[in-house]
Amino acid sequence: MEKRYKDSGYGYREVAVLVSGGFGGGWWTWNIDNEILFDPIIVDFVEANKVNSIEFGTYMEKTYPDVSIIGADGLYVCWVPEGAEFIIEEYDGSETLVLKSKQIWLTA
Repeated sequence: MEKRYKDSGYGYREVAVLVSGGFGGGWWTWNIDNEILFDPIIVDFVEANKVNSIEFGTYMEKTYPDVSIIGADGLYVCWVPEGAEFIIEEYDGSETLVLKSKQIWLTA
């Protein structure tokens, strides 16, 4: 699986993770396809603000024919430390990336 990396500036690499902040349809939560979370070409489309372009639609149709692109309108890139565990939570299509290290677990 290809990923986009960048130097954090603090001595470690970060990985681009795609998350949909718009309501209506989730990106990963509606597809459960890990490839679309990290795809560096989709990251390029998001960073260039071209997820509504014909080129994006063509790329998605060719590369991920069974993926719903409803959540693409609200896509943004989260930079996550390489190797960090996370989950994607969703409410009404709006997704939030939550790092495992930032969650507080309780014991009954």
